[in-house]
Amino acid sequence: MTVLERNEWLEPDGLGGFASGTATGVRTRRYHALLLAAATPPTGRMVLVNGVEAWADVGGRAYALTTHSYEPGVRYPDGTTRISSFSTQPWPTWIFELPGGVRIEHSVAVGHGQPTVAVSWRVVDAGAAADAVTLRVRPLLSGRDYHSLHHENGAFRFEPEHEGRSLAWRPYDGVPAIHALTNATYVHAPEWFRQFRYEEEYARGLDGTEDLASPGEFRFDLSTGSAELVWAAAGDERPPFAADADARAYADAVRDCERARRAAFPTRLHRSADAYLVSRGHGRTIVAGYPWFTDWGRDTFIALRGLCLAADRIDDARRILLEWSGAISEGMLPNRFPDRGEAPEFNSVDASLWFVIAVYDLFEAAVRAGVSIGASDRARLEGAVDAILAGYAVGTRFGIHLDPDGLLAAGQPGVQLTWMDAKVGDWVVTPRIGKPVEVQALWLNAVWLASQRNRRWLELFERGRQSFCARFWNETTGALNDVVDVNHERGTFDASFRPNQIFALGGLPIALVDGERARRALDAIEARLWTPVGLRSLAPGEPGYIGRYEGGVLARDGAYHQGTVWPWLLTAFVEGWLRARGGRADARREARDRFLAPLLRHLDEAGLDHVSEIADGDPPHRPNGCPFQAWSVGEALRLVRLLE
Repeated sequence: MTVLERNEWLEPDGLGGFASGTATGVRTRRYHALLLAAATPPTGRMVLVNGVEAWADVGGRAYALTTHSYEPGVRYPDGTTRISSFSTQPWPTWIFELPGGVRIEHSVAVGHGQPTVAVSWRVVDAGAAADAVTLRVRPLLSGRDYHSLHHENGAFRFEPEHEGRSLAWRPYDGVPAIHALTNATYVHAPEWFRQFRYEEEYARGLDGTEDLASPGEFRFDLSTGSAELVWAAAGDERPPFAADADARAYADAVRDCERARRAAFPTRLHRSADAYLVSRGHGRTIVAGYPWFTDWGRDTFIALRGLCLAADRIDDARRILLEWSGAISEGMLPNRFPDRGEAPEFNSVDASLWFVIAVYDLFEAAVRAGVSIGASDRARLEGAVDAILAGYAVGTRFGIHLDPDGLLAAGQPGVQLTWMDAKVGDWVVTPRIGKPVEVQALWLNAVWLASQRNRRWLELFERGRQSFCARFWNETTGALNDVVDVNHERGTFDASFRPNQIFALGGLPIALVDGERARRALDAIEARLWTPVGLRSLAPGEPGYIGRYEGGVLARDGAYHQGTVWPWLLTAFVEGWLRARGGRADARREARDRFLAPLLRHLDEAGLDHVSEIADGDPPHRPNGCPFQAWSVGEALRLVRLLE
């Protein structure tokens, strides 16, 4: 594959921590690191080992195997010029080509279930070199919150603790210890590396300059075999390896275990889906995206349908939903658990409704797979569903309440409640106060699903569906209004052409609109919103449309739902598109070629093997935002399953 700096790789540890970087090895984000660990899984993330500087000495000459970006945009040294190949399979692996035909392989493999990364170099072709190849590696350390930046200071502790074959650094109080197991000779030579420049941070309108501490140098003789440097994070507990462990044997064990685990996934998309399933307490949850998201309610319940259910991971889905079911308050589930122990945030009208959909999808998937959901688990999940519907019916936070027409009203000034939730300061970019179209689709689907168990909900469903069909269809646009009763003013509507209407047509158990109206709406959506990587959040030509997601925080958040493309929306659209064609086999074949194939090509760009959070609304639809996004990958898996 072509080595491009915008292409990024990800190695998660199953706890919320990860290693990540670019295909060139140049760190362009504050989040790029070799050892980034979650102190309180999946949160409390700390950057410990940012990277390394590596040189190979051959025949009396030194050749760089790494490159860094420094202020004011200087690249040094020239290691990127020696990369001849890069692959993410089975983990990030580079081949460096040196003069004389010497070829060195470098790889990074993260162990699952512990904050450990095995970093390796080995000579795969000695070429014409008669002399031994020596490798020199300088670690670049910090010990900071992963959202922050590190700067030179007098408090950093350079001196390592030696124990057997391992070393440990304790850079600051309250920061996990950095343990290193290696087969190198260590030479202590403290030094600050100053003014690293992270281009993607500047592109996001943020600070992007950092200083890193380098305590010394590891020296390896590659003529005797591979160079191994195993990094691990540990708080008060011991590291995962014994102090006198053999570094090569331990690193091989990490890689062998991971190779076997990854081989069990049927496709690379299934393997990528596994990246988002992580531990929380004694349960499971879903990280919304890497590198900067943790677990969000809405994202979890949307992504679960693909990451777990479409991937036949029934037990993971059950554990995740049970973990979240205990967090209901006044009929609402939190949309976010903050990183540092603050109170959960409940600012979402749809997260709880997506939970209901996910619960019934779990029950259905379990029946298909012949898996039994225990009586106590089923009762607990059904109880959570009842609490949500009852809470919404009587009314809860942020003006969420059931109207006499059977529809759900929601919203108050200054609060963003739908998935279009961009907010800058006091500015809510898309407030959508009133009755948003996808909220009605979710509400009525949730009520209908509950009515299959308790018929008391059936009358409410019928009343709400009649109101929906009467009030949301817009004959002028040939599609559905985005919001009715705008700002809770009866009879008003917002006809902005957005993709939210797709959930009344597809993506949920029942469609609220069918027949000729559904076909017209879907044709209009395809013509105005569809792109090869997803649906635009607003149609070109609509007031406020912004075709490129770029600039500082204000500009980017202002564009987030004003034309920016969202891949996760594609599957619901294709479901509706197939429904309108009766689900015919020839329609499935056409959908695979028209809609699925272009999306799968995206796996080879940006977040490699994954699907990005967003893309520009204008061609060429450059991938943007979070490069590794849970609901994008989950819905891609659901689309694959749908079209099988």
